[in-house]
Amino acid sequence: MTEKNNQNSKHLDQMSLLESIQAMNLEDQKVALAVKNEIPTIEKAIELVIHSLKGGGRLIYVGAGTSGRLGILDAAECVPTFGIDSDQVVGLIAGGSNAIINAIEGAEDSVELGKIDLQKINLKANDTVLGIAASGRTPYVIGALDYANQIGAHTISLSCNKGAQLSHSAKVAIEVESGPEFLTGSTRLKAGTAQKMVLNMISTLSMVGIGKVYKNLMVDLKPTNEKLIERSKHIIMQATDCNYDVATQNFYAANENVKVAIVMILTEKTKAEAEELLNQTRGFIRPAITKQ
Repeated sequence: MTEKNNQNSKHLDQMSLLESIQAMNLEDQKVALAVKNEIPTIEKAIELVIHSLKGGGRLIYVGAGTSGRLGILDAAECVPTFGIDSDQVVGLIAGGSNAIINAIEGAEDSVELGKIDLQKINLKANDTVLGIAASGRTPYVIGALDYANQIGAHTISLSCNKGAQLSHSAKVAIEVESGPEFLTGSTRLKAGTAQKMVLNMISTLSMVGIGKVYKNLMVDLKPTNEKLIERSKHIIMQATDCNYDVATQNFYAANENVKVAIVMILTEKTKAEAEELLNQTRGFIRPAITKQ
């Protein structure tokens, strides 16, 4: 389906600029509905990821081209957003780091390379491997999933075609039928958008499932620059209904740990006591503030 000709844009080269923008926007609006159809399967995928992360395992994205770059992007953004270690969510791309910027021809056609790249990072049975391929037939990704299955890891596939070959290599198969591309075969468009939306769901809601979120606030973010320091203080204010001065005081008293500062304020405990409460609840704030 991702390679078929889109009848709504077959006269693209004759459209006015405004007409082409409007037509492209209409195509993009279909993507969210296509993702909606896969919500039950996405739920199963997130459950597998949460199981891995709670058990000390990792979420590992594997893809080629645009799909691989989207996985790397999502993995990279999990570190500052949720305060995780850089090896908890990992992105692998066919052809290695050079392929992030430059196309490495032929790398995605090797089944063996997918296996080798997972061996290099010492894949374990408690990890979850999520293979991403718009076509659903990329050999590199299939090879990675097949190897992950061999060692007992959780496997998820994300493709943009129904009945994808990739789906046969995954315990949970997400197939978002995003349809023919506005520019024929250019899966960086609707298929890429669909993949990004699904990855957003999987990473964000998995982090909710392991206690990285309180209310709808990213309470484990890393305040690594001035913007994030100020965001941290405002998160503390929103979580506790305190003023800026109180948030600032507790932020620094907690050694710039937002989650600890929130528990300190809500329970009127010391830093050490707040840390102990969070240790007892595996980092979840709600049970920590009711446990006292």
